[in-house]
Amino acid sequence: MAGHRNEDSDSESPPPRARQSSARGRESEERERAMEKSRERDHHRKERDYDRNEARYSEMDESRSKDRDFAREKERERERERRDRDRDRYRDRDRDRDRDRDRDRDRERGRDHARDSDREKERERHVERGRGREGRERSPDDERVKERRSPRSHSAPSPPKKRGRASSPSSPPRTSTTSMRDEATNQEEEYQLEGSDDALAKMRAAEADLEEKQKNKEKPSFEYSGKLAAETNKVRGVTLLFTEPPEARKPTVRWRLYIFKDGEPFNEPLYIHRQTCYLFGRERRVADVPTDHPSCSKQHAVIQYRSIEKEGESSSKSEVRPYLMDLGSTNGTFINGERIESQRYYELMEKDTIKFGNSSREYVLLHEHSVD
Repeated sequence: MAGHRNEDSDSESPPPRARQSSARGRESEERERAMEKSRERDHHRKERDYDRNEARYSEMDESRSKDRDFAREKERERERERRDRDRDRYRDRDRDRDRDRDRDRDRERGRDHARDSDREKERERHVERGRGREGRERSPDDERVKERRSPRSHSAPSPPKKRGRASSPSSPPRTSTTSMRDEATNQEEEYQLEGSDDALAKMRAAEADLEEKQKNKEKPSFEYSGKLAAETNKVRGVTLLFTEPPEARKPTVRWRLYIFKDGEPFNEPLYIHRQTCYLFGRERRVADVPTDHPSCSKQHAVIQYRSIEKEGESSSKSEVRPYLMDLGSTNGTFINGERIESQRYYELMEKDTIKFGNSSREYVLLHEHSVD
């Protein structure tokens, strides 16, 4: 009976407590699984949010950097326009001053010409007066001398003596006293004539000396002294070592300078077609292209665009060409390895290589249509 009861108890269902504990275990497992899934979902959501935020932040950074670059470019453009306006204003002022100086010089020349013509007329009147005085003084004496030196007075034959009965002469014969008096008068007249000739010669010599002195007298110079130009040719308190010529123009070709260092490209190309000139040097207050090498001068050289006339087959044609001028630098400026003279313009051609001082940087001149 006991054995039969044990078998029956083994085949019976577990008690309620065991069932409850197993149900709780299953619930806890399901809860853990649900929590694990929620954790995974949260983790995936956080990763997605992080990626989205990262992309948003990168886009914001890119937009900010673009805005900064745009603002910098705008500031540079404004600075260039301001510099161009300052240059144009200074150039217009210089041209107005040059025009005023030319007008004053023309007026002064006209006054000098009128003064010289008045002097010339006065001199001619003076000479005419001297000639008239000379004629008045000389005319009676010349008449007498001519009468005495004429062949009639000296070679007139005496009337022939009549033979036969002598007749009484109509006039008494000349005595020796009369001839002596005439001789003395002739000598006195000759002395007077010689004296008047000497006076006339002295007067003419004095006039010649006066004319020579007036010719040799130093005339006033109306050329430019350079002081006014040096005073007005200032940019940001620095006096420029050059003045743009009247034929300065902006180029029509988009010229560029490509920089090479030790045979390798260095930095971005320089666009040098927006102004009429570009100054190279260590003085950053005025230099358009700073050259920081210690062997370069503060104002080393300048590239100047000038309008020149080129003769064609049928007519002349104006063209704007680049020119390079060294501004008296210590270590010189070189075109294709040859040092150029200072204060002289040298025309630049396409593919020319420029060097400043002992710097290893080379600037190659090209334009937008250049072929490598």
